[in-house]
Amino acid sequence: MRESNSKSHRKEQKITGMSITEHCLTPDQIYGDLFKEVQLQRIFADNKTFVDAIPKETPEVILQRFRIQRQIKDFSLIDFVKAHFEIPQPHDVQYYSDANTPIVEHIEKLWSVLRREPDKVIPGSSLLPLPFPYIVPGGRFNEIYYWDSYFTMLGLQESGEYEMIENMVKNFAFMIDRYGHIPNGNRSYFLSRSQPPYFSLMLDLLAEIKGGAVYRDYLGTLLKEYAYWMDKTQKAKHVVEMSDGQFLNRYYDQLNIARQESYYEDAHLTVVAEKKDSRLFRDIRSGAESGWDFSSRWMVDGKDLHTIETTRIIPIDLNCLLYHLERTIEKSYKLLGDKGKAIKYKRIAKYRKQAIHQYCYNKRDGWYYDYNIRTDSLSKETTIAGFTPFFIGIAPQKGIKKAVEMIRKNFLKSGGIITSLKISGQQWDAPNGWAPLQWMVVKGLQNYRQFDLASNVAKRWIALNTKVYQQTGKMMEKYNVIDAHVEAGGGEYPAQDGFGWSNGVLLKFIKMYGEF
Repeated sequence: MRESNSKSHRKEQKITGMSITEHCLTPDQIYGDLFKEVQLQRIFADNKTFVDAIPKETPEVILQRFRIQRQIKDFSLIDFVKAHFEIPQPHDVQYYSDANTPIVEHIEKLWSVLRREPDKVIPGSSLLPLPFPYIVPGGRFNEIYYWDSYFTMLGLQESGEYEMIENMVKNFAFMIDRYGHIPNGNRSYFLSRSQPPYFSLMLDLLAEIKGGAVYRDYLGTLLKEYAYWMDKTQKAKHVVEMSDGQFLNRYYDQLNIARQESYYEDAHLTVVAEKKDSRLFRDIRSGAESGWDFSSRWMVDGKDLHTIETTRIIPIDLNCLLYHLERTIEKSYKLLGDKGKAIKYKRIAKYRKQAIHQYCYNKRDGWYYDYNIRTDSLSKETTIAGFTPFFIGIAPQKGIKKAVEMIRKNFLKSGGIITSLKISGQQWDAPNGWAPLQWMVVKGLQNYRQFDLASNVAKRWIALNTKVYQQTGKMMEKYNVIDAHVEAGGGEYPAQDGFGWSNGVLLKFIKMYGEF
């Protein structure tokens, strides 16, 4: 394939000390009863702690010692784990922020804190080794994440960190080539799912730096990414044939078991649900593939996690991103001079665009919604995901007026754009706002020449981020856009700081609109 891919493959030989199958084993497969006892006894407040721990001996030795020592009176599970594993610690323990430091300077210093070097293979570790440096989100997230990285790259671009952007693109191409898709993150327990497909948008950023040749260079990777989502290389069931024969896509994790990194929560959810639904774990996992884990948009009743039905939902944002991927493949073939294949993908994208408008658009209020294949109707949940067609640029120009009315009336809050109109206790609902969604709205408004509202949204977000930074010295994963005095919450874990995509979007906004 392209030169960069061949280099990637050569470097792969240096970092791999075992077969793909061996280092793709998940912690539950490797550690069995030890894994279950650690997670269910909850010796760590966060189940992600153990699955990210690094073994000090081979898994075989650890398990042999566990079977013997657990029989001893007064056996301490926590002491055993600490003796045989390196427990993950925050990488920024030596970094102390000063809220008096200008926020831009603070973020640019953080790039080095969030930077990780090429990985080494460690038998028994869940980390999937990557051959090039990368940026992690921060907090509990000490690996690269798929859709997070696009928004992080927006800030890296403003910081002139062009080599890092290219390295991260190379890492994602490496994972597509090696695993057939980009996992949720570079952990073995994430291999059963991906995340919102932003790789083609990452190439747009890289093309701004290196020119249009990148589309030709990464065509093979784009096609593999597309094959994953369109089930051409495996029966992943991401594709749904609609009643009239058109095709749209959904999120669909390949496993139907409790998430290893949230094993306690998932195991106890079946108790809440009173019975083990054969779909429950897959729908939870598929909600994680969406990146919106979790939100009222996936719930039958709009609030309770045990009613989740992600695999029955046609998400508006996913299908818009796949439209962009199809158009990017078309662009790549055009640059190669292959008119026939360029026309083919242009036609495929055209059909998807038509299906999106047919199934996901509500003429009454002028907003786009997810489509529920169980009820054969639009979702009842109104979320900011409905603005994605304007972000990608497939909504008709005449539709912007009603969309702007919807934003002004329902989504625009003192600190920026709210995620949904429902307070459910889940983190991807009110009162929270998230950096990627702010960017999506601002860029979409710019696409349709709504410059005043775009500026308004961005400046509210800049002001909120700056205020929280001045109070805490930190950039946060998410923010309460209704009340800046209350920390954002909801979901399965405490609010995290760092934070990759918040840093990226804020730097981009400050470049466009200035500091608060």
